[in-house]
Amino acid sequence: MTERYKWHEVLKAALLETDWTKMEERIQAAETALQERKNKFLHGGTPEEDRAITDALNELEVLRKDVAAWQGR
Repeated sequence: MTERYKWHEVLKAALLETDWTKMEERIQAAETALQERKNKFLHGGTPEEDRAITDALNELEVLRKDVAAWQGR
């Protein structure tokens, strides 16, 4: 798997996780992978990938809010 697409797999793992107790760990791993890719973006990223990373980070923020709501129950 190329570095460019590594973040896809980590994001997918976070979005598909069904165990709420593991969700925060998955979110953090995905955010780390996305930020690492964004930091290296000057060396081969495309505008489409930049937009996809921004969208993915927004999705993770929504997911993080859902986790916080679940933990607050």
